[in-house]
Amino acid sequence: MRARRNTRLFLAAEAALYLAFLCCDLRGAFLISTGLKYAALLLCLFYSAGNAGSRDGRLVCVALALTAAADFFLLVLDRWYCLGIALFCPVQFLYALRLRRMQVSPGPLWPRAVVSGGALVAFGLSGLLRPLTALICLYFPQLLYNAAESLRPSPAHRAPLFRSGLWLFLGCDICVGLHNLAPYLPLSAITAAAVQFCMWLLYLPSQVMIALSVCRRPEA
Repeated sequence: MRARRNTRLFLAAEAALYLAFLCCDLRGAFLISTGLKYAALLLCLFYSAGNAGSRDGRLVCVALALTAAADFFLLVLDRWYCLGIALFCPVQFLYALRLRRMQVSPGPLWPRAVVSGGALVAFGLSGLLRPLTALICLYFPQLLYNAAESLRPSPAHRAPLFRSGLWLFLGCDICVGLHNLAPYLPLSAITAAAVQFCMWLLYLPSQVMIALSVCRRPEA
C-alpha cells in the first residue's frame, strides 16, 4: 500500500512539473522551465533511490544518478558538453546490462562495438571527428542499439515500461540532433520550434517510465 501511495504521489508531482515546464516553454520562460525540468529529473532519481533494495533497483538508481549529473552540465550549466555526453555513455552501458538480465535470449555484444566503431570511422573520414562528435559516436549508437534490443522477448513484468522509456529517450535525442543541426537543415521556423519543444515533451516521460520499471523484489 505504501509503495502504491508513493508511486501515485510521484506521478502526480511529475505531472505537475511536466505541465508547468511545458507551459513555460510555450511562453518563452526558459529560466523557470530549466529549474522545473531539473527538479523533475531529480524526482525520478529520488523515487528510484526508494526502490534500491534490489539489484535491479540499484542499477537503475546509478543510471539515473549519472543521467542527473549529465543534465546538470547540459541543461543547468549549459556548458562542458563533452563531460555531459561522456556521463551518458555509462548510462547506456548500464541499460545494456539491464537488458541482458531481463531477456530470455539476449543479443550478442559485438554489434554494439561495430556500430560505434563504424560511426567513428565515418566521422574521421569526413573530417568531422572532434572530442564531442567522438563521444556522440560512442553514446548514440548504444542508445539506438538498446532501444532495438529492448524489442526482444522478456519475461520481466516491467519490461514494456523500460522499452517505452528507451524509445522515448531515443526520440528525444533525435530531436536534440535535429535541433543542433537546424542551421544546416532546410527546416522552417515552426518546425525548428516544434523539434525544440518535443525534446522535453519526450525526455521526462522516458525517465519517469525508466524509474517506474524497477523490479522491487530483493532477490532481483
